[in-house]
Amino acid sequence: MRVVIAGGHGKIARILERQLADRGDEVIALIRNPDHADDVRAAGAEPVVFDLEQDSAAELAEIIAGADAVVFAAGAGPGSGAARKDTVDRGGAVLLADAAELAEVRRYVMVSSMGAGRGGAGIEDEVFAAYQDAKKAADEDLMRRDLDWTIVRPGALTDEPGTGEVTMGAETGRGSIPREDVARVICAALDDPATAGLVTEVISGPTRVAVALAELTD
Repeated sequence: MRVVIAGGHGKIARILERQLADRGDEVIALIRNPDHADDVRAAGAEPVVFDLEQDSAAELAEIIAGADAVVFAAGAGPGSGAARKDTVDRGGAVLLADAAELAEVRRYVMVSSMGAGRGGAGIEDEVFAAYQDAKKAADEDLMRRDLDWTIVRPGALTDEPGTGEVTMGAETGRGSIPREDVARVICAALDDPATAGLVTEVISGPTRVAVALAELTD
């Protein structure tokens, strides 16, 4: 496959790039900072400089034309305020979906957030509430589109080695998951057309990734 990853220098993205490249897929990593190009090359991806906050959907459509799938793994990141949660976590995801429609790339996998279905309601921390609101809006925008989308909502992310075993479902309850295993879930979703239309939370658990996905799509 040819896969384009928005947020290509992120932690999940670089793990995903390595997993995809290792199995022979062609990976394009969208990065905002040209200084990050060597890092994504080391992960097996081809870097393309693109600013999700400044550049246009038409420009992005030219980049992703001919791709088999796009993955949204971008985020404003720690230390950013509420405004950038909206422009990156929501606006960037919407821009990628607009570009996917323009380029006729139907497959879209979204890295969302546990609890995004509820948004920021009841969250006291203003910035985290804005983040959850942005994720909710991005997910809802994608779900309204005629694309083959899959939305993955991981629990608390860790840098521990992955186990390849997870718990998945509409609501899993609180839990954590290694970024390596989130990347495995994305790989498996990209391989399985039956995951189109699936919205799932994911945390560490006892079930192999492929089996967990199969149980959700039966």
